[in-house]
Amino acid sequence: MSNFIFETTPRVICADGESERLGDLVREFGISRPLLVTDRGIVDTGLLEPILASFRAAGLEVTVFADVLADPPTSCVEAAVALAVASRADGVIGFGGGSSLDVAKLVALLSRSGASLDAVYGVGLAVGPRWPLIQVPTTAGTGSEVTPIAIVTTPSGEKQGVVSRLLYPDVAVLDATLTVGLLPRVTAMTGIDAMVHAIEAYTSRHRKNVVSDTLAMRALRLLSDNIGTVIENGADLTARRAMLQGSMLAGMAFANAPVGAVHALAYPLGGQ
Repeated sequence: MSNFIFETTPRVICADGESERLGDLVREFGISRPLLVTDRGIVDTGLLEPILASFRAAGLEVTVFADVLADPPTSCVEAAVALAVASRADGVIGFGGGSSLDVAKLVALLSRSGASLDAVYGVGLAVGPRWPLIQVPTTAGTGSEVTPIAIVTTPSGEKQGVVSRLLYPDVAVLDATLTVGLLPRVTAMTGIDAMVHAIEAYTSRHRKNVVSDTLAMRALRLLSDNIGTVIENGADLTARRAMLQGSMLAGMAFANAPVGAVHALAYPLGGQ
């Protein structure tokens, strides 16, 4: 455990209401034509309206891809990449749950590098460059905003992963106000997902290290202390913020000391 390499998203912003200032953050990266990747459920909630208003106020020409599906199929990724190319996007924002964030990672990479999705499946096979990437989670579960992993479902029903340092976003924005409307069932499911990330990272023998252990333990404490509260009272911003932070720390942990048997079993089950 004494020798290790630890990597994560280089910049994390945790502030209530920060998503409503996203336009200014996007401009910091020199992005003028962002592609925002999300799903229809997010659009229907109205969560996007303040974000799009901030883009307009910043003078940005935004394009929205809102057709992300759960366990995103390859066709979803390919459609989003095609829209990014057609709209001449020069930056990507993932906004939503883990599926939207995973698709955003691949769009940022593939729409600039020109590589095909089939060519980058596996570990360390992706090559750059990629567009600037900002991730804004709306659930406290996957930790995808701080991991170098994207999972898609192939036409045959198999789960395939792309693992590359290029998939670490430039910025993760944690805004607890985006999660207050989550239904109790979704809150519970995503919260348990994050807890399992922490448990598996801590018990992993592969690449286990003092940093991942510390993050996993802190993540589990934050999550276990607050999951009951957010299920009972989804409007509790303090607890919602703690869940987002716990999910993020668990993501940092398992990105460096990988998950194991539970998630290995989930891939074939999810594919089916």
